Amino acid sequence: MLDVTAAAVPHPPRLRADASRNRERITSAAREAIVEHGPDVPLDEVARRAGVGNATLYRHFSDRTELVRQVALSVMEGAAQRAEDALAAEPDAFSALERFAFEAVEERIGALCPVISSAFDCADEDVQHATDRLQSAVAAIIDRAQLSGQMRGDIAVGDLIVALTQLTRPLPGTGCSGFGRFVNRHLQLFLDGLRAPARSTLEGTAATLEDLRNCRK
Repeated sequence: MLDVTAAAVPHPPRLRADASRNRERITSAAREAIVEHGPDVPLDEVARRAGVGNATLYRHFSDRTELVRQVALSVMEGAAQRAEDALAAEPDAFSALERFAFEAVEERIGALCPVISSAFDCADEDVQHATDRLQSAVAAIIDRAQLSGQMRGDIAVGDLIVALTQLTRPLPGTGCSGFGRFVNRHLQLFLDGLRAPARSTLEGTAATLEDLRNCRK
């Protein structure tokens, strides 16, 4: 008769699952911290928010550059998914734009703008793929809204992303206390300003994500 010992009983990959959850917690905590304090937030603070030790953080991310890169990827991929879902689900063009904008806030898109210069490496295939996906998804929403005549025509993807990131970041020195209650109000004011017909003429030309990448040059 076969003697089945405890050692022979398969166990779920607990350590791998725990490691995955820790990585997700660290990335999420870093998104929040960067929104509030910028990309130079102390890594000790990120670890504290994630509920992990510093050693755990460094096992997943060897340095700040790697962590910031992962935050940028996470934000872009999440925002792109939101844009794709909104475009597919909303029959009204401007409703799709509004849905994306408010859901992008939930993805903490405010973390994206301050990390652009350190995370947007054109030689990085993952970053380029995430950038292209976000550009394409948001451009599709904007194009549909503009073609329907509901959105002013002098706006491009970069304009929308910059506005969303700035509107969802706390003012310096405010400590972020209660800031969230203002975000939806200010975001709705901005979206109202995107409706056609335009009531003003914007200086310069519409911004793309490529323009944002070139800001550091």
